[in-house]
Amino acid sequence: MTKETNRFIDCYHCGDPVPQGCHYKVEILGKMRDMCCPGCEAVATTIVESGLTSYYEYRTAPAEKAELVPQKLKSLLLYDHEEVQQEFVRDVENSKEVCLSLDGVSCAACAWLIEKQLMRESGVVSIRVNTTTHRALLKWDPVKAKLSHLLSAIHKLGYKAAPFEADAQEQQYHNAMKQYLYRLGVAGIATMQVMMLAVALYFEVFGDLDTEFRNYLRWVSLIFATPVLLYSAFPFYMNAWRNITARTLGMDVPVSIALLFAYVASLYATVMAKGEVFFESISMFTFFLLLGRFLEMRARRHAAAASANLLKLVPAMATLKDGSQVAAKTLKIGDVVTILPGDSLPADGEILEGETTIDESMLTGEPMPVPRRVGEQIFAGTINGEGNITLKVMKERQNSLISNIVRLQDEAQMSKPKVAVMADVVARYFVAGILIIAAGTWLYWHQYQPDDALWITLAVLVATCPCALSLATPTALTCSTSSLGRLGILLRRGHVLETLCKINQLVIDKTGTLTEGNVRLVDTQLFGKFTQLQALSFAAELEKFANHPIAKAFAAYRGRSIEDEDTRYGFESVENVIGCGLKGQRNRQEWRIGQLPFVLENNPDAEVLINSADNSYQVWMSCDCQLVAAFRLDDPIRHDSVELVQQFQAAGIQVTMLTGDNSISAQTVADKLQVNKLVSGVTPEGKLAYLRSLETTDVALMIGDGVNDAPVLAGAHLSVAMGGGTDVAKSSADMVLLGDQLSRILRARQLALRTKKIIRENLLWALGYNLVILPLAVAGFVAPYIAVVGMSASSIIVVSNSLRLLKENG
Repeated sequence: MTKETNRFIDCYHCGDPVPQGCHYKVEILGKMRDMCCPGCEAVATTIVESGLTSYYEYRTAPAEKAELVPQKLKSLLLYDHEEVQQEFVRDVENSKEVCLSLDGVSCAACAWLIEKQLMRESGVVSIRVNTTTHRALLKWDPVKAKLSHLLSAIHKLGYKAAPFEADAQEQQYHNAMKQYLYRLGVAGIATMQVMMLAVALYFEVFGDLDTEFRNYLRWVSLIFATPVLLYSAFPFYMNAWRNITARTLGMDVPVSIALLFAYVASLYATVMAKGEVFFESISMFTFFLLLGRFLEMRARRHAAAASANLLKLVPAMATLKDGSQVAAKTLKIGDVVTILPGDSLPADGEILEGETTIDESMLTGEPMPVPRRVGEQIFAGTINGEGNITLKVMKERQNSLISNIVRLQDEAQMSKPKVAVMADVVARYFVAGILIIAAGTWLYWHQYQPDDALWITLAVLVATCPCALSLATPTALTCSTSSLGRLGILLRRGHVLETLCKINQLVIDKTGTLTEGNVRLVDTQLFGKFTQLQALSFAAELEKFANHPIAKAFAAYRGRSIEDEDTRYGFESVENVIGCGLKGQRNRQEWRIGQLPFVLENNPDAEVLINSADNSYQVWMSCDCQLVAAFRLDDPIRHDSVELVQQFQAAGIQVTMLTGDNSISAQTVADKLQVNKLVSGVTPEGKLAYLRSLETTDVALMIGDGVNDAPVLAGAHLSVAMGGGTDVAKSSADMVLLGDQLSRILRARQLALRTKKIIRENLLWALGYNLVILPLAVAGFVAPYIAVVGMSASSIIVVSNSLRLLKENG
């Protein structure tokens, strides 16, 4: 069995036998690997060249035999491998979801084109494109379509698409900026040369020279203007062609028409030695338009960078417990890694050994490190303080908190509010209107002043291009979403900023929301034969099945009874009755803990006992419907709860405290905070019923944290879940407050109001500029180069105005 015969060698890519005499090889992981066919060789080469060699390190089975495919599709086929997809694809219900990085998207029409064409493909559930971040969120049915096919469909439109990776998109951005600089440089140099010649001709400096020399200057201008038209302006033609082939109209259609018409007319005038030439307008137009796009790209990149930069906080490598290093993105659930002081965490997990402080400012905005101990959760991208810790990985990279934050921010930015959808539609129809008006302008001036018809039409096409209109809303939304992320507020729905401006009712939970959720046991009352320590031990065993701040108050008493060893035995069949309490079986007895009506549900004397009960006790416990103990708890009010209530009331918003607690402490908290209304002792269904009972004109903001708040959070017009709350509450809410600082909700509302104002300013400027410049251009009062400057300046003003939202305190 020698290497020379190839008879018993398997293909390193697909595992099939390598035929005798076959010499296809690829260097993988430092060694030359044998391949069975040119197809496997081509795919393996593409995997290596694409930087995906780790696929071969961590795959669990050989790949399918590769077919020899066109060069453009080879790299796309890689994304169909499950091992490769693990890094960037999420399973969502019966479909899969991926965030794509797009290259070539320049305006709202590009986004509309991609969305329209992809939705025609079988298996596509949804696709949303964000023109600001140049990303798309694609959800598809893997049974009906392969990812490579859908990526290929995008490539056929003239755009490039690949799964989003922060580093890859950063490189893509720098490559695009480099290309723009090259094109801008050619246009700038040519513009200077052509303008010198044009000034000489306009002011007749060479007026005493003969016609041959004048024509010579025109030919020189033609030579300089041609590379500008063919190279510098090429992106405009590509975008226009995509739109025309898809039977839609984008911003670059009138731009391309203006350039080509002006060049053809100038070329004709130069060759025939009669008429006017517009080489200086062509060069200057292209230069200023490229300059405007370049500055616009930089500004939009600044607006979109915040969420992408979060992913860069996750280190590339992780150190396993045995000291070996692996790529952080390959960590699996259950892996154990060690974290040294000052290191960034490579994954979400639970501390197995050690104590430390963690800098979570990148998630919550809190500048002070927080102490973390054994058993507590810590998150990827945060920074370890002064202690050595051992971490057990609990979530893979694509499901980590930081990945979820980036994904949800993208989803929120891609969920277009009504005003954005309307602006996109208006922009498309506006382009059609421009073309019609331009055609009418040319016909009119060609009849009365033929020599001026072309440049006036050129000015109309350029000056009124609605780029600013299509940028007005998405740039503002992207900037405000980034600012909210820095505040520690995670948006999960696209309507949040719109609805925040409309709320007139604040409905807020008590425990863990208005209060710290740091519940403490302050008094115990006994009713039966059990001692206080035994009663507390029973309560702790029941409450360990709950995920509520009240349960934490009993955690210290688990298994502490020494007088009766039997109390250490746990409960069976424990059921969490949401909003009421818990019940479980122990020694054929039914034990209950929670609200008094719940624990006395089948007691014949329940009504008498409830009426005579001391309502300063919030939690009660019974055994076979007989009272065992009552517990009085204390939960400090958050330091910023008073400010939250006062500020919302000052804004004319009614504040209601909605809680399942029917004890005297609920009234005490309500009195201290001076809320407008207290609704206590309600079940989760009762909370939702209260919300639905509000007037139809009321728009309510609900803030909660517990499992029992999930229905009302899902049913509210707008909802916020506390970061320290349950996962159920977070998944039901429209926003998640990561840092648990209520005052940030006030800042979020202020930011939403500023966003609304800036969107209005952007739309007013964009529409106002076009309405003013259009009649001036049609009347012949706007020169082509003035039109170029005005159009570019309009777009830059809109983007710059939106960038003010990145200063959330401004």
